[in-house]
Amino acid sequence: MTKEFEVGFEGTLAATPDQCWRAVTVDAGSWSWPISYEPWVGGRETGLTFYGGEVTVWQPGERFATRCEQDGWFNQLDYTFEPCGDATHLKFVHRGVFLEDWDTNYDACRKHTAFYYHSLGQYLAHFPGRAATYAMTEAPESSAEPGGFAKLKKALGVPEDVQVGARAAGGIVDYVTPDFLGVRTADALLRFYGRDAFGWRIGVGRHHFAPVDAEAEELAWQRRLAEIFA
Repeated sequence: MTKEFEVGFEGTLAATPDQCWRAVTVDAGSWSWPISYEPWVGGRETGLTFYGGEVTVWQPGERFATRCEQDGWFNQLDYTFEPCGDATHLKFVHRGVFLEDWDTNYDACRKHTAFYYHSLGQYLAHFPGRAATYAMTEAPESSAEPGGFAKLKKALGVPEDVQVGARAAGGIVDYVTPDFLGVRTADALLRFYGRDAFGWRIGVGRHHFAPVDAEAEELAWQRRLAEIFA
């Protein structure tokens, strides 16, 4: 049975409305994953959902929304950007439908949203206006078993009691929860997703702001994760 959900984010970001707008509508791959939007009402969205969607509001620097509908299912994002001195107050609302396992999917969506919009803040504060080379590597199926994220952190040399601001995994820790870890280096945002909490495979996301051999870097992470979860 389908059931609707709503999650969101509301907070102040250290950037202008135009900078925040660009980060959301053009440079999504620099803090979440690559998504493209044709810049007009009715324009096509690609990369956000499997089916693709349509831009429903396009007011640069003020408001943006997109929606996808398919056979009773829908996914809708709505952003409002308000000037706040030299910063921007962002209100983001995500509405949609989960087709199955509502409680798990809702918990995962809520926690992923908090992590993504923290990453948006890190991007705007430390890499504003810069496009990233994005990569996401999923760990082997065994990483979905309970304790998988703890195993990954141990292999990376991350202490169990690591705190924001500590040095670990090659950079400075900028985000810590039981299920997620964010690390910022001089030229990258590294995002570790402990999706074993939801019965899913662990993911390691990277947003590189300096030139990188994407193929070699991907193969290196595949090998490393295969060794950890052999």
